[in-house]
Amino acid sequence: MAIKFQYNKTSLQELNKQLRIRVRALPTIKNKESALRIEVKKAKDDALELYDKLTGKFAQYEDMARMWVEFEPSLITIKDVILSVKKIAGVKIPVLDEVIFETKEFSLFNQPSWYPEGIEILKELSRIAVEREFFHRKMNLLEHARRKTTQKVNLYEKVQIPGYEEAILKIKRFLEDEESLSKSSQKIIKNRQQEMEAAA
Repeated sequence: MAIKFQYNKTSLQELNKQLRIRVRALPTIKNKESALRIEVKKAKDDALELYDKLTGKFAQYEDMARMWVEFEPSLITIKDVILSVKKIAGVKIPVLDEVIFETKEFSLFNQPSWYPEGIEILKELSRIAVEREFFHRKMNLLEHARRKTTQKVNLYEKVQIPGYEEAILKIKRFLEDEESLSKSSQKIIKNRQQEMEAAA
């Protein structure tokens, strides 16, 4: 990225101001990036843990598979998923508060006695599955924010800060050269005037 500037003091002041802003912001952005990196890892670990938990529960209820044939799946549905929002390192992230289920009425006399327990098992499995999916999405949101933050860190560190420093150096050298030339030309003029006065 080429930084546009002019060879004058106003441009020098503006570039110094922009450089100071970036140098001050860089540690904050780096902290944000490392915080997001930690949160991404936590969300990934939580998703894996929930996957293992879900797999474990399925294995636990595998011996009951023949009984589930009798179960009517339409008895229970997910009515709503309640979310709130939390800020992590300046990024708004949804937080899973509650999964609300709707259970249709059924006759305890006409259905097997294990139906109420079966409904609770299904609720638990569904809750874990929803939570796992939620953590996957949370991880993706955080990873996207982390990538953007990493790009900004790299932009500041590798492009803009060195670019501003180089431009400032060029302006300073130009102004110093201009000042030296001005002083030299003033000396030459002064010497000529003195020579003319001495000759006259």
